[in-house]
Amino acid sequence: MAAEKKSFVLRIDGQTFAALEKWASDDFRSVNGQLEWLIDKALKDAGRKKANTNGKKGEEKP
Repeated sequence: MAAEKKSFVLRIDGQTFAALEKWASDDFRSVNGQLEWLIDKALKDAGRKKANTNGKKGEEKP
């Protein structure tokens, strides 16, 4: 079962949003999807979240 998603307000300057929007478009993602991907990658790179090892999105291998 997928984890419940939390919502929150994010305020960023227009130039940063435009760059994020372009990047998301280049990767065929929505801006929200791009932010989720960036945050997930940053957490994994920092060792604060385990990487998926079983190939299923949102689930960790036991």
